[in-house]
Amino acid sequence: MASRTRRFLFSILLFFVICGFVGTVVSQRLGAQSSSDESALRDDLRSFTSVYDLVEQNYAEPLTGDKAEKAVYDGAIPGMLRVLDPHSSFYDPKAYAKMREDQHGKYYGVGMLIQPQNNKIVVVSPFEGTPSFKAGIRPGDVIVAVDGKSTDNMNSEDVANVLKGPKGTHVQITIAREGAAKPLVFDLIRDEIPHNSIDLTYMIRPDVGYVHITNFQETTGRELSDALDHFGDVHGLILDLRGNPGGLLSEAVAVCDKFLEKGQVIVSQRGRAFPEQTYRATHGNGGREYPIVVLVNHGTASAAEIVSGALQDHDRAIIAGETTFGKGLVQTVYPLSENTGLALTTYHYYTPSGRLIQRNYNGVSLYDYYYNHDQPQDEKSREVKATDSGRTVFGGGGITPDDKIDTPKSVPVQDTLLEHYAFFNFAKHYMANRTVGKDFQVDDSVMDAFKQFLTSQQIAYTDADLNQVIDWVKANIKAEIFTTQFGQEEGLKVRANWDPMINKALDYLPQAKALESAAKHAETQRASVRVNQ
Repeated sequence: MASRTRRFLFSILLFFVICGFVGTVVSQRLGAQSSSDESALRDDLRSFTSVYDLVEQNYAEPLTGDKAEKAVYDGAIPGMLRVLDPHSSFYDPKAYAKMREDQHGKYYGVGMLIQPQNNKIVVVSPFEGTPSFKAGIRPGDVIVAVDGKSTDNMNSEDVANVLKGPKGTHVQITIAREGAAKPLVFDLIRDEIPHNSIDLTYMIRPDVGYVHITNFQETTGRELSDALDHFGDVHGLILDLRGNPGGLLSEAVAVCDKFLEKGQVIVSQRGRAFPEQTYRATHGNGGREYPIVVLVNHGTASAAEIVSGALQDHDRAIIAGETTFGKGLVQTVYPLSENTGLALTTYHYYTPSGRLIQRNYNGVSLYDYYYNHDQPQDEKSREVKATDSGRTVFGGGGITPDDKIDTPKSVPVQDTLLEHYAFFNFAKHYMANRTVGKDFQVDDSVMDAFKQFLTSQQIAYTDADLNQVIDWVKANIKAEIFTTQFGQEEGLKVRANWDPMINKALDYLPQAKALESAAKHAETQRASVRVNQ
């Protein structure tokens, strides 16, 4: 193992030497760097390998097995990258395989989301249309064995890995279900499981579509095309990008291409060692124009900010919600040896108006960079740009929304109910021996049953606690029951219909329509001036 680790360490150091050499050549051509830089880099890397050799030879315990890999995978390489920026990162074999799976948007298995709960592996939800869904596996089912092997002492990742396998192969799952006299055994045949980036798309109002994009992967552009085609003639769209961490730049471009006019700039990227690239709408919206509100929050980042910034700069949409994360760095993923990969920042991206929206990370802890979004923005020090119609927009610190909608703040009883999985476990209990129809409502009798369940589980509450958030409580009860009865999508619809941020975003559709009209008027005036000249 030590020699394998040393080979890998050598390969990644060689990679940095090559990167440093290429960067030096490019910079020298620009007259910006001395020829001594390459030599200094080589000296630094020799020092690095010398330290590793000393540790390997003299550490109190042998560096074998996982310890040797952790020293490199979890220590040396992340430490080296962390001094560059917060987003250059290293993928060990497990993380690299997961990243590639996420980008492809599919895997082979039985199709269910699982999580640990009270030292058991519990089914959160089977994905609709998959082998587990068709077989009748339900949310709340406890996986007690896979192929006859007990899941005791296994974590959710271990169980997920044994559930995956080649298409067409069998896997036997033993389930404990509340209300069932004995364990249930399911013999499932593994299949290709699509892992869509759009988890909810429906007509939230008779003439208004709603689309929630969770991330940007290889299938996102196609998924959005299918959703828009399914909507047909709509008079408004809510594009929900809250909590979207980004993903593939190419798919962010594909999404923008569905809404902008042919030829409009979407994003440009500039890097030290690479020529500037500008991406434009190559197909355009084909005349399909309707008001759009893009819903964002602090978790909206990277590729999701590219979409938000492009639609804002071209006055194509109202951006509503909270200031976005502020990630204007683009990473290129380089495959390395031993099934690992390196995500290295190679570009900055700029919105059509020329904004770089990257947040400051110099002298900021990683915790504050990722989780502290409440620091006030000093607009005087931020770069000022203009949209197509002349509205002021700012660079740095993320995309500032046109209309602010705060994420609702939780109260203690909400945190308590969520920490105890109260809604999820109640739905499992309530649906053990009954079914419901789509006309189901959370009435007084259901609330009484919920309160009795809380008492039986020793979850502290008062009627006053519940009454102050009663709409939220009823929405969560209904959502979990609908997920159990009808599938995950129906549960998500219940939550979206209740969501106060979505309902507020709907109110901005007339404003979005006026904004687009103003942008078109401004463009007509500019065209007239060009003709007269």
